[in-house]
Amino acid sequence: MDTDGSKRSSGGTIEVNKNNPDVITLHVPGLVSTTNSDNTSRSRNSSFLSDKSWHHHTQEALPRLDNYKNLHSYNVGQRPTLEELYDPSLAELESSITGLPDGGGQSQSIKFGWIRGVLVRCLLCIWGVMLFLRLSWVVGQSGILEAVLIILLASVVTTITTLSMSAISTNGAIKGGGTYYMTSRSLGPEFGASIGVIFSIANAVSVAMYIVGFCESMNDLLKRFGVQIVDGGINDVRIIGAITLVGCTIIVLVGMEWEAKAQIFLLGMLVIAIVDFFIGAFIGPTNDEEIARGFLGWNGTLFSDNFVSDYREDEGVYYSFFSVFAVFFPAATGILAGANISGDLKDASSALPKGTLLSILISTIVYVAFAFFCGATVARDATGNVTGLADGSFLDCMPNECDWGLHNSFQVIETVSAFGPLIFAGCFAATLSSALASYVSAPKIFQAVCNDNLYPGIGWFGKGYGKNNEPIRAYVLTFIIALAGIALGELNAISPLISNFFLAAYALVNFSTFHVNLIKPLGWRPTFRYYNGWVSLFGALLCIFVMFLMSWVTALITFAAFIVLYLVIVYRKPEVNWGSSTQAQTYKSTVDSVYQLLNLEEHVKNYRPQILVLTGHPASRTPLVDFANLICKKQGFMLCGHVSKETFTQRQREAITRSAYGWLKAHKIRSFYTLLDSSEISNGVSVLIQSSGLGKMRPNIVMMGFMADWTTRDPNELSEYFEGIHAAFSQGVAVAILRAPQGLDFSDYIRFLDGVVGKSVGSPRMLGNGEMPKSGTEGIPNPAFEYQESVGSMDSIVSVDEKAPQSKTKKKKDSTLKIDVSLYGENVPKNILENLTVFRRKQPKGFIDVWWLYDDGGLSVLLPYIMTTRKAWKNSKLRIFCIANKRDEIDIGQKGMAALLSKFRIDYSDVIAVSDVNRSPSEETKQWFNDLIKPSLQASGSEDHNKISKSELLEMKDKCNRHMRLRELLLQHSKDSNMVFMTLPIPKRGVVSAALYMSWMETLTKDMPPFLLVRGNQTSVLTFYS
Repeated sequence: MDTDGSKRSSGGTIEVNKNNPDVITLHVPGLVSTTNSDNTSRSRNSSFLSDKSWHHHTQEALPRLDNYKNLHSYNVGQRPTLEELYDPSLAELESSITGLPDGGGQSQSIKFGWIRGVLVRCLLCIWGVMLFLRLSWVVGQSGILEAVLIILLASVVTTITTLSMSAISTNGAIKGGGTYYMTSRSLGPEFGASIGVIFSIANAVSVAMYIVGFCESMNDLLKRFGVQIVDGGINDVRIIGAITLVGCTIIVLVGMEWEAKAQIFLLGMLVIAIVDFFIGAFIGPTNDEEIARGFLGWNGTLFSDNFVSDYREDEGVYYSFFSVFAVFFPAATGILAGANISGDLKDASSALPKGTLLSILISTIVYVAFAFFCGATVARDATGNVTGLADGSFLDCMPNECDWGLHNSFQVIETVSAFGPLIFAGCFAATLSSALASYVSAPKIFQAVCNDNLYPGIGWFGKGYGKNNEPIRAYVLTFIIALAGIALGELNAISPLISNFFLAAYALVNFSTFHVNLIKPLGWRPTFRYYNGWVSLFGALLCIFVMFLMSWVTALITFAAFIVLYLVIVYRKPEVNWGSSTQAQTYKSTVDSVYQLLNLEEHVKNYRPQILVLTGHPASRTPLVDFANLICKKQGFMLCGHVSKETFTQRQREAITRSAYGWLKAHKIRSFYTLLDSSEISNGVSVLIQSSGLGKMRPNIVMMGFMADWTTRDPNELSEYFEGIHAAFSQGVAVAILRAPQGLDFSDYIRFLDGVVGKSVGSPRMLGNGEMPKSGTEGIPNPAFEYQESVGSMDSIVSVDEKAPQSKTKKKKDSTLKIDVSLYGENVPKNILENLTVFRRKQPKGFIDVWWLYDDGGLSVLLPYIMTTRKAWKNSKLRIFCIANKRDEIDIGQKGMAALLSKFRIDYSDVIAVSDVNRSPSEETKQWFNDLIKPSLQASGSEDHNKISKSELLEMKDKCNRHMRLRELLLQHSKDSNMVFMTLPIPKRGVVSAALYMSWMETLTKDMPPFLLVRGNQTSVLTFYS
């Protein structure tokens, strides 16, 4: 940096204009370029005289806000992908978001600042019905001391909750939905949606509570003039309440702007009423009637009497500290009034902490002052009889027999005030403003829940109207709920339920902050610093504790409702990705578990199959995937490996991966998927084994399909397949090769259409290793493909007979499997669909034959045992075949194998020892084998290593005869079995050619039921020790 403020570079200097820092000048020999803050440039050069902005010189995008908007936002940024910057051969960047309207043409909705949007609303809700109607009753029951404690306890709960909410709200942009939005995006849809519905109902019922408070005040006013509608009691409350509810509905339907203006007017009335009360309390009683009603003015004896509690029975309920707290606590629920309209705030992250905390401070001071003034100036009981002033009898009355005093009258605040009508006006303003705020909050929250489509059947209520996206339908639902609450007519009956609902919401807000602060994902960077995770946890526990102390029955009802709503979401598993702390915890817990597993010594009792299945795209080899899933399901993990010679772009790899995972999810198969391109199979298998997994979570079995057409394949493909087997053995893992009579490769039937899997190329083949054919760009998935758009729809579900074709049992009703064939062509033959589900269909009674020829550590017997534990294969019994050294040792061999299996605790139906394995095969079998290998024999003078030489055939004569003899035994004993397992012969490197080894496997598996050749890695997977 030079002394004049310019910065030198190798090609010139960069100067910042001191008068205008937004202007940056680049000095380069022969070129002067001035850059403004809007990223436009003005250049002057003898050979370059055109004005061009930055993006004309580079494809790079400058850091700006639009680039970080979510994909559903208007004016989303168009940052180029890495491959578009790296590979110049790709086409020019295209917009990934199409069809979005121009944000500039959108009508602007009304947005509020922190005063009108948060502070005013919170104060109006907190200074609600409790301030003028119930606070004097709270003081009468609890006394000054405990009343102040009740107020402070409520303030502690709300303050901790506000600190937690402030931390969440300042950790990024907050959209509409308030508490629901914050909890759902913090803890996930299960918690968020549950509390969203409960909180919406709580706000809807709050509308009824506030309107009932308004009606009680109106009734008292009418009584003064001797007016009543029906009975001057609960029926009048219901009538006035219904009319008031209609009026409130009209106001909120007009729009948020008018509702906000009404709130400002109501706040003015409320402040005047509060000041009126304080003035009246300082002045004292002005006439005998006020004294007779218990308003004695400042009195030390009265203060002393009212300082302690005097809990009494009221309307059949005996009140205590926490039951009084339950009645009072709804006054504190107003702290979320601003958060509930978070979508209508200019800057919710800044407005919510300032407005909410300030409202709690102001309202707490006012509430404590009211409690102090009431307790110091008004008696608990008074007759209201002026004639009793002379002898003081106006204070002598039995509990619940007086009409005036803190215990008996809800109009104490009006009596104390300097001008009574102002208190009525303030009471009306407080109740109506709180009702309006709740009336706006409930539909807004419920609309956010509906728009996220988390619960079935409620999306209809989420539709918005007008420039403010008003939830008219949700307003109607709120109207119905509030009307039902008004029909109760009793404020004390409504309050405990609301208190529990709000406390449950507060508990989750606090727990959200604790949880995310405990996990500490990198995205947790709140600008609000005055919070503590453990304090938030204390707040959550305090909320739950208070819930049960207030009313354990109502608390249990609240928890039951929450659990039901939670389980619905868990069952539905909505496809949402909000970056919640539960997701972060899943990652953290997984990493911790992997590290913990890394430090544990492996033990044979805890062996689990961890299978790398060479499937290609899982849809191309459905039976192979199903079979591996039978082995791994709930026992180990499975990884579908896709090795391809093709080189894919990043977007193509992402499209293929999305397609694979979508298919796996649609078929309810828990498996990982990995794609390795630009690789031959031999190298690819080795790379996948070495690089897949973490720590101890690595493949210990490589499973592949048998290359049934090996005799007609290109010799290089056969060699690659064979080298893949060698690669697996060289990595010290077990190898399993599956063959099914109907085949495993159904890629011929995959629809290679644009936007699904690729471009139509007729009948593309998939190699035996699951790789794509090398055909240029043909068969490469479209990068714009979204699997879930084409897979999993009801149109792609077909029914297939669940019973195996060979079943002779009667078909049960609706004995079908539902399979997704959206990736397969139309009019797929029924037999193909049956072949696709061969390992998912329920098997008839029969045998799984296990030819345990060599001791490979027990894997040859463990895998078939796992098969018998699966529901579809439970009718298949294990039949074990072993080799006896001599004919006269058959009985000894059978008993020895039976004893071994018993020690391993493996159930079996029979053990058969075979002694004549080394007997020469029949001439017919020899001729069949010679015909098989004839095309693979080396021509005279040829040195083709992919062919079978005469010397090799002579050297391996005994092994060839042994495999031919095994074929005869297999056809004799196992041809009608449900499945066959056999120990896989190991191909010694440099000794056995690919063609000869394939001929051995062909000899064993040809014309047989589903057949698995498996070889363990010579490490024990079974033990008889406990």
